[in-house]
Amino acid sequence: MSGLSFPSQDTPRYVAVIATTVAVCLSLFQLWQPLVGFFPVGTLPLESVLGQQPATYFRPIHLAWILVLGFMVYPIAKDTSPARLFDLLAMILVLWSSRRILSFDYQSIDHLLNGLQTADFAAGLILIIATLEMARRAVGPVMMWVGLVFLLYGAFGNLLPDVLATKGFSFERIVRFQVFTGAGLFGAPLGIAAGAVFSFVLFGAFLQVTGAGKFLIDLSFAAAGRYRGGPAKASVIASAAMGSISGSAIANTVTTGSLTIPMMKKLGYKPEEAAGIEAAASTGGQIMPPIMGAGAFVMAEFTKTSYGDIVWMALVPALLYFLSVLLYVHVLAVKGGFTGMQGQAGAWRVLIDGLHFLLPLALITALLLWNYSPVLVGVAGSAAVLLASLLRTHTRIGLRQLVEGLRQGAMLAVSISVACAVAGLVVGTIGQTGIGLQFTESVVALSGGQLWLALILVAVAALVLGMGLPATAAYIVLAVMTGPALQELGLALITAHMIIFWLAQSSNVTPPIALAAFAGAGVAGAAPMRSAVEAVKLASGLFVIPLMMAFSPLLLSAEFGWSGVLVGAVVTGLLMLMLVMVLQQFLFAPVSFLNRAMALVAAACLVYPSSSSRVVGSGLALALMFVNRQKAG
Repeated sequence: MSGLSFPSQDTPRYVAVIATTVAVCLSLFQLWQPLVGFFPVGTLPLESVLGQQPATYFRPIHLAWILVLGFMVYPIAKDTSPARLFDLLAMILVLWSSRRILSFDYQSIDHLLNGLQTADFAAGLILIIATLEMARRAVGPVMMWVGLVFLLYGAFGNLLPDVLATKGFSFERIVRFQVFTGAGLFGAPLGIAAGAVFSFVLFGAFLQVTGAGKFLIDLSFAAAGRYRGGPAKASVIASAAMGSISGSAIANTVTTGSLTIPMMKKLGYKPEEAAGIEAAASTGGQIMPPIMGAGAFVMAEFTKTSYGDIVWMALVPALLYFLSVLLYVHVLAVKGGFTGMQGQAGAWRVLIDGLHFLLPLALITALLLWNYSPVLVGVAGSAAVLLASLLRTHTRIGLRQLVEGLRQGAMLAVSISVACAVAGLVVGTIGQTGIGLQFTESVVALSGGQLWLALILVAVAALVLGMGLPATAAYIVLAVMTGPALQELGLALITAHMIIFWLAQSSNVTPPIALAAFAGAGVAGAAPMRSAVEAVKLASGLFVIPLMMAFSPLLLSAEFGWSGVLVGAVVTGLLMLMLVMVLQQFLFAPVSFLNRAMALVAAACLVYPSSSSRVVGSGLALALMFVNRQKAG
């Protein structure tokens, strides 16, 4: 999270001041845009500047601001190097190109008949190159290469074998489609990042600067710390609360883990176990309502489903995931003979000290469930947390903390917005070339029409993409490429997208490149690969629960209702228990090899979508649990 550590010691003061000013102005602009809609047309001075901007202009303005800020926050070289002049030139070119885009005449059909003018083509090309370069700096080289490969595919796809071949487009047509329509660079992914995602990133920044985030962590420790394996359980609860808001499993692993991992190690957990627990819990934060990181906002747009409905649908699977992680943590604690923490402040005392911070969380939850615009909800939440901090003397903030919150929000948004902009390039290429239809046909053909095999193929694709892409960008690409294939095999639209959304999180904990687990290993001083192995065991629900979504009514809908969902939840819960017995070789007491084999049989029966099979599996699972409990005495 380079944006949070900026400015560095080498940063000249004037650069730090300019970057902070740009960041604060960007946050104020983003806050103002949803509010200006409440003013009648013609009542604001300088309305062309201060008025509400339509998407055609708002998205290019947002991206220009993000790129300029990014070239300051993520310099090409040390801040004292002459190479920084390249960044200055890049900022000038971005501003010129954006000005050209904003003055483009979209009503004229001349560019459709005769192509772009040279200046417009140059402006579009500069913005694409600048976006890819910023993705390399802020997100990682893989994100840049993914975008570049898709663009080159659009240009040279005609040279590939028939199964992959497409019509080769000229660079002028690619730039025209990607930049001067709403289907590429300035498409839906960037629109969501510039709208709902930014407002909730800002909300998360205000939670940090006001102390509300610390309150949630302290409350988790006060509630769970005194129980067996307390710090690990508190880590899971805190990560469920904070991970949903932070939007980044890696950032949450580092921030929350800096407190929880040393406590877990002190209690007796192995370093790799502590790192794995924090990584698995932080990854779960991305699937936990009400905010669910950034990807859920994209899902709402892609599926045309209200965000409130998505929150209700996601609730039971998310609770099942965290219950499974808590179960693993508890089994590890019992197996290791760990106790709870001593000297923890009482939960009631912590709750009283920070009770006012629950008000903004309750507000945004209610507004989201009532289907208010996510952008307005994020703005309302930001205002609410600032007002809540003023209610108590010990949490009041001043102008400095307010500016810091605005600065942090904008800087955290750089990597998210750039990743979504590059994802827009990928989506644009898929739309322009028609490769999505070919990919769908390939997935269906390879799976032989079997849904379970198609899910495995999607999971593998999610793992490969997630090695270098943020979870939100991986979800966008997977949804466009594989969503239609899952629908063709019988899944409902929202079910297919929810499964893809979950699988897109898996690369955070799955070897060989488990970014959240590696971040936790750095904090714990553990071996990265061992930490990843522990993390993937703890986070096995990321694979099991999507499988059960496909074959059980785990997502709340008008068709199934709560009764069907609860039955599916019980079956899934028993399945997770059987996996714990197999992977940990322990439940209440050590599990013998024979019982582990029987647990695998029970798990297979529970997965198979047949009522009789699941009754047999449930009976066998309960019998194994009873026998193991009796063995424990």
